[in-house]
Amino acid sequence: MGNGNTAVWLTRLAAGIALSLGLWALPAAAEDTVCRSDTAHLRGPFGQARFTVELADEPKEREIGLMNRESMAASAGMLFVYERPQRVRFWMRNTLIPLDMIFMDRRGVVVKVHHNAVPLDETFIEGGRGIAAVLEINGGMARALGIEAGSQLRHPALDQTVALWPC
Repeated sequence: MGNGNTAVWLTRLAAGIALSLGLWALPAAAEDTVCRSDTAHLRGPFGQARFTVELADEPKEREIGLMNRESMAASAGMLFVYERPQRVRFWMRNTLIPLDMIFMDRRGVVVKVHHNAVPLDETFIEGGRGIAAVLEINGGMARALGIEAGSQLRHPALDQTVALWPC
């Protein structure tokens, strides 16, 4: 296996192990129902998933994103939040790990998932128009967990008056 294939394989192995250990199962504890800025919850036909996230809600934070990182915990990610829904495009310049990019509208509904963005690739990845938030997680995780268009995000950075899964 080459380096790219090894990274994808390791990510899928980590996702499988995490799923088998129930790391994404949300307990019914009260603290898990509270929205926190460092936690993104997703739900869909697959059930629910939780990621510890860094919030990128300022232009400079969004510009840097996950560049120059050699690894990221399996249950971690970065949530990009925009002041208003807009057309977004991403690239992988200086990004060393494969990523899944989950694009959401202002209601927190997943409209597109880009799987396994290639490290260091400068080709633009179109998210589309009307995007209010993007969650980047390790490449292969979205597919392994079953996150797809129609899934929903819960996070306090979303406009809670229109969020389909409000805090």
